[in-house]
Amino acid sequence: MTWKGWWIHFMLATFLIGTAEMSDEKILIQTLLDNYKARGKMGRPVKQQNETLTINYGLSLIQILDLDERNQILSTNVWASYSWTDMYLAWNSTSYDNITTIRVPSEDIWTPDIKLYNYADTRLEEKREALAVLTNDGSVIWMPQAVFKSSCSIDIRHFPFDIQSCHLKFGSWTYDGSKLDLQFLYNGKDGFEMTNYIRSNEWEILNSSAQRNVLYYPCCPEPYVDLTFRLQMKRKVAFYSYILILPCVLLSSLTLVLFWLPPESPAKMQLGMNIFVAFFVLLLLLAESTPPAASSIPLIGAYYCLNMILITLSTLLSVVVVNLYFRGSRTAVPVIFRKVMVDFFARVFCMRNQLFDLRQEREPSQVQSYVKNNKEKKHSEFKYDRVGCFEMQAEETWRNRANGTYHNPGADNETPVPTTFAILEAEVKEIRRHLRLMTDKQADREYKQYLAREWQIVALVLDRLFFFVYLLAIFASAFTIFETTMVQTPPHDP
Repeated sequence: MTWKGWWIHFMLATFLIGTAEMSDEKILIQTLLDNYKARGKMGRPVKQQNETLTINYGLSLIQILDLDERNQILSTNVWASYSWTDMYLAWNSTSYDNITTIRVPSEDIWTPDIKLYNYADTRLEEKREALAVLTNDGSVIWMPQAVFKSSCSIDIRHFPFDIQSCHLKFGSWTYDGSKLDLQFLYNGKDGFEMTNYIRSNEWEILNSSAQRNVLYYPCCPEPYVDLTFRLQMKRKVAFYSYILILPCVLLSSLTLVLFWLPPESPAKMQLGMNIFVAFFVLLLLLAESTPPAASSIPLIGAYYCLNMILITLSTLLSVVVVNLYFRGSRTAVPVIFRKVMVDFFARVFCMRNQLFDLRQEREPSQVQSYVKNNKEKKHSEFKYDRVGCFEMQAEETWRNRANGTYHNPGADNETPVPTTFAILEAEVKEIRRHLRLMTDKQADREYKQYLAREWQIVALVLDRLFFFVYLLAIFASAFTIFETTMVQTPPHDP
């Protein structure tokens, strides 16, 4: 035997010894992969060029990881399922101990180039390696785990009561529909397969659907097939109710206290400014949760701005009320303004009896007439009956002389009767002049107090009027915004 014969026998013995130590499954896998590698894994596994290879594709949703509103990116954890037939991976099960299924690495066989069209990921790989399951008839099932980051158009108009609709579009990146046909692995109407879904703490899935599309792109005349999976999600508002909504309601209610504070209190202005700053902080928190380049602002943001406008107006109106309250007696209240505020709104708001006593009320015309009459009244001079006084003094003198009690210290020291009554008359006139001045000052003081009190009454009634106007505006705005939010129409993807 030549050395060549010895070499052949040596190699045959080595092969027989190696195969004797391997199981039928390992021998089958090695044989299939060696033959597949010899043919090459490039190109579709079909006999003829014009044959169409059908790929069944499906997604099992495991978890919604995040919906980034600022960057408009949806992150999902899914299991991608592929199913197709590879004619080069079929074998006769009877030759390998009736083995019907084996597992091989996916990088050693041909796999379809199914890509996420609307991807928004900076990573190079989005799938984890997984073994492919082969059956003896050439069927291939491949289920890699994947984390997809897809672009999603976010509508924040109804935040945080918003409903978002996102889609994931899959298709072959290079093969057209005549070469690679995509079909749903599961029921296409149900969209995502939700058996192993882990519920999200932030989003609630309202609807899941899928659609097969055949599209023509400007680059290529051939039709391209894609499968679009849609998710319709509703945000859970429990967290935002305590962070954004409840503080807003409390601050809006606190603003009502602004109109109940007395005008003489300095806290009336300070409270308004503090509430304005609190709403501004809430607006900044809202801006952190919304996309900066959004085409529309959230309705709750508009509600914040409306509250800030109302608080600004309420502070301005409070300044007007304080100004009227401390206006004093510089001018009188206009008659029409007084009739509207005091005679009408005070009765409507049931404030008339609280502000002043109707039994002691005096009309301004009566006060003015009283003061005018006191100022223009001519005090009549005293009319003394000097003759009667002389006769009385003469009679008294005669009687004193008759009784012997008349005493005349001297003509020089005796005061004439007319001079004494002149002094008395001058003193009485001076007393009456002082009384008249005191009466006029008292009347002026009462009139000024009445005018000041009347301005205070008008200010208090006006403050109560502003309170009801603000209350009506708050309820109207809140009802309009939240009613619009609750009856919103779910968005639809184009």
